[in-house]
Amino acid sequence: MLYLTGIIITFFLAIVLISKKNKSKADTVLASWLCCIGIHLQLFYLHFSGQYVHYSYLLGLEIPMPLLHGPFLYLYIKSVIYPSSRSGKFFIHFLPALVAYCSLMPFLLLSSEQKILVYRQNGSGFEAQTTIIFISVILSGVIYLILCWHLLNRYRKSFRNHFALIETLNMKWLLYLLYGIGIIWLVVILGNDAFTFASVTAYVIVIGYVGIKQGNVFSNSSLSYAAIPFGATPIVKEVQEKIKYEKSALKEEEAIKIHAQLKRLMQIEKLFKNPELTLGDLAERLTIHQNTLSQVINSFEQKHFYDYINELRIEEFKEIALIEDNQKYTLLSLAFDCGFNSKTTFNRTFKKSTGISPKEYLAQSSFKIAA
Repeated sequence: MLYLTGIIITFFLAIVLISKKNKSKADTVLASWLCCIGIHLQLFYLHFSGQYVHYSYLLGLEIPMPLLHGPFLYLYIKSVIYPSSRSGKFFIHFLPALVAYCSLMPFLLLSSEQKILVYRQNGSGFEAQTTIIFISVILSGVIYLILCWHLLNRYRKSFRNHFALIETLNMKWLLYLLYGIGIIWLVVILGNDAFTFASVTAYVIVIGYVGIKQGNVFSNSSLSYAAIPFGATPIVKEVQEKIKYEKSALKEEEAIKIHAQLKRLMQIEKLFKNPELTLGDLAERLTIHQNTLSQVINSFEQKHFYDYINELRIEEFKEIALIEDNQKYTLLSLAFDCGFNSKTTFNRTFKKSTGISPKEYLAQSSFKIAA
C-alpha cells in the first residue's frame, strides 16, 4: 500500500507540473524526473509483490534506473539557478545509464521464462554486470551529490552577499531535494531495497508537501529565474501576472474586503517584520488561497507580494529611525528589526522607494544614527 501511495502521488505531481501554464525549463525537468521516479517505483512494486511473472518483458529495466536520478537532480538544480543556460549537452549525464542498459542487453533479449528463472536465482549468470552497475550507482550518487552541493554552494554565496528573501525560499527548496536524495543514497549503500523504496515514497510525499506549501513549485503563481550574462549571479524575480477581474471568479466587493483585512493585519500585527514571511503564510492567516491574495495585492497595491512587503518594511524603518531612543542602534540593526535580512537588499529597496540612500534620508531629517 505504501508503494502504491508513492506511485500515485509521484504521477499526480508530474501531471500538475505538466499542466502548468507557461512551464519553465525547470518545471519540465522536474516533471520528467518525477515520471522516472514513478516508473521506477512501479517496476519495484511489481517485483516486490511478485507480479513480475506477469510482466516479464519489463524485467531488468529497473536495474540501471538509479543512474538516472543523480543527473535529473543536477539538471533540475541547474535549470532553477541558471534558466538561460544552454542544455545542449545534457544527454552526456545519461550516458552511464545508456551504457548500463547496453551491458544488460543479453539479459533483456532472453525469453520470458529465462528472465524469470534468472530473477528467481538472484541474477545467476549476470553477476558481473549487476555488480558493475551497483558500483556505478554508488559512484554516480556520490558524484552527483557533490556536483549538486557545489552548485548550491555557489548559489548560496551569491545571494548571501547580494540578495535576500526570494532566493532563500528557493535555496530551502533545493536543499530539501538534495538532503532527501542524500538520505536515500545512504539507504541504497546499506543495500535494503524495501527500505530504499520506502524512503523514496517518503521523499516524494515530503517534496510534494513542501513544494505545494511554498507555492512556487507546483502552482501557476510561481517565481521565474533569470540569469544575467557572463558569470553574473542569478537574480530571481517574481513573474508578472496581469490580473483582470472580468476573467476571475473573485468579485470586486470581496477583493475590497480582503484588501481591508490585509491592511488591518499589517497595521496591527506587522507581519512584514518576519524576514521569512511568504505569500502562502500570509494567505493562510487570511484563510484565502494564495492566488487570490496575489491578485488582490497586484490589483490594489500595484505591486507584487515581495515589493509590497518590502515597501511596508521601508515605511516602518522611516518611523522607528526618527525615534530619538533608537539613536543608540545601528542603521542595519533597525533594518533587520523591520524584517530585512540583507544590508544590500535594504539599501537597494530604500533607494528604489525614496530615490536616496538611508543615510541621506536620515541626514535630511537632521537625525544622527550609528552607521
